[in-house]
Amino acid sequence: MKRIITFIVTLVMLPLVSCTPMEGTGSAVAVQETQRPAFRGVVSSADPRATAAGQEILRKGGSAADAAMAMMLTLTVVEPQSSGIGGGGFLLFHDTKSGKITTIDGRETAPASADERRFVGADGKPMRFIDAFQGGHSVGVPGNMRLMEQTHRRWGKLPWADIFVPAIRHAEQGYEVNAVLQSRLGRLRKIWANFPEARKIYWQDGRPKRRGETVRNPDLARLLRHVAENGADAFYTGKAGQGIIAALANAKVNPAVITQADLSAYRVVPRDAVCLPYRGYKVCGMGPPSSGATTVLQILGTLRPFDMGALGKDNPQSWHLISEAMQLAYADRAKYLGDPGFVNVPVKGMLSDGYLASRSALVSADSSLGTYEAGTPPGSEKRTVARSSEVAGTTHFVAVDSQGNVASMTSTVEGAFGSQLIANGFFLNNELTDFTFAPEKDGAPVANRVQPGKRPLSSMSPTIVYDASGQPVLALGSAGGKRIIMHVTKTLIGVLDFGLPLQDAIALPNIYYGGDAVLVEKGSYLAAMAGDLSRYGQTVLTTNLPSKVNGAQWVEDRWVGAADPRSPGVALTE
Repeated sequence: MKRIITFIVTLVMLPLVSCTPMEGTGSAVAVQETQRPAFRGVVSSADPRATAAGQEILRKGGSAADAAMAMMLTLTVVEPQSSGIGGGGFLLFHDTKSGKITTIDGRETAPASADERRFVGADGKPMRFIDAFQGGHSVGVPGNMRLMEQTHRRWGKLPWADIFVPAIRHAEQGYEVNAVLQSRLGRLRKIWANFPEARKIYWQDGRPKRRGETVRNPDLARLLRHVAENGADAFYTGKAGQGIIAALANAKVNPAVITQADLSAYRVVPRDAVCLPYRGYKVCGMGPPSSGATTVLQILGTLRPFDMGALGKDNPQSWHLISEAMQLAYADRAKYLGDPGFVNVPVKGMLSDGYLASRSALVSADSSLGTYEAGTPPGSEKRTVARSSEVAGTTHFVAVDSQGNVASMTSTVEGAFGSQLIANGFFLNNELTDFTFAPEKDGAPVANRVQPGKRPLSSMSPTIVYDASGQPVLALGSAGGKRIIMHVTKTLIGVLDFGLPLQDAIALPNIYYGGDAVLVEKGSYLAAMAGDLSRYGQTVLTTNLPSKVNGAQWVEDRWVGAADPRSPGVALTE
């Protein structure tokens, strides 16, 4: 088995981490890359209007960073149920000049008022999620605007204000409700009795707006113009900052305190890119508090001894092996991963050769293990296993410019419409419900418990893959809460093991787990194989497993975009 290499090279000058994707531990030597021919840039997102915004910016001469941030802003307007400036995200950026991958952690933080009993009721028991996510109680300090500021400062080409133009246009002139937004609005109809500001924007004639009806958001347009003219500080201070503070304080449900000090103190955080060799490639993602890359790479590392390519996508044994590796990796996720600023997170040990070999040894090609418990990776401490309440939501987008720079970003407000609270025309997140509600279990503190200033554990998995020469060949990510990890892993296996084009790999059946069962996507060819898969010893259930994978792939002499057929998303060329 190849020696596993993790990235620990740190940029000193900026609060960002940059690593050369094919270098050894501690090395700062850039890879000599073969010069690629000129090509057109590409963008992909989960909403055609956001993808068009990214294309517009590329055509104006903007960089991949500019295009990605224009998509982030536009998604705030047209896909408000999933992400936006009221939330946070993780960005991976490949800089073609240096050959390095840089990560930016724009995850939300718990305000000073949030202690470890934030989601414990008067009876001493954890709150129900339905009671916890609504209103001010669940809101973390938004990080996306600071992430945008750092991204533009480092890699932007166009003026800051130019990046806001598409989003402002949609907010002012309006956009049509699509089928997805109509569906999400309908599901929350009863809850919104307590959220008049949301109803003012998204309801018409006393009911949620329907497909084809127009949404205009003048308050959001005004805020975006203000920040475009005055910079990111204008989002966190002055009237804009006071709007966030007031939204929490005046909430009809779970009013809470967030202060100007909380907003002003927010910073993006340096993180190492987490990378692992796989099938001659190097797969890189975001470090903790994202559990994404660590868990994705654990699954891949556990599968390395098995010839997945020879087995193929149509063999139930392939999916059996994937499900076994998945459940072992998720067991480790629940026990060890969290915010490294507050708890020891043994990423190096979890991805070490010896530990991955020990996990692989638990996997039988012929039968299910049946019981999936966390292991003891090198560097780990005694810890209790606890589950978080992360729900399906979020969005992902990718931009590649004609110079070969690559941006892969996952952005979120957590659940549909976040906390349901509106400030300055945008939804505030409910990210604090990604913490584990019970602060301790079996007498031991839970790693992902609420603490002031802490970032909740996330499954967001923005990914960039490099070939043996250090060239990026694949960039992708997904929505889906805890399922994000599996949507990304399945797609990676589809490309790197099964040899599929990215678009076909995205379309492969989704797989997850729940209770004592393996869950497979209803209506897929894998659902038709459920009987064969169950013969390995686990209960197999078919269910809806939606996803929103977006990405781009280097194919011969150009980048080709791809979008999940389960979503309205599209990819466009510059």
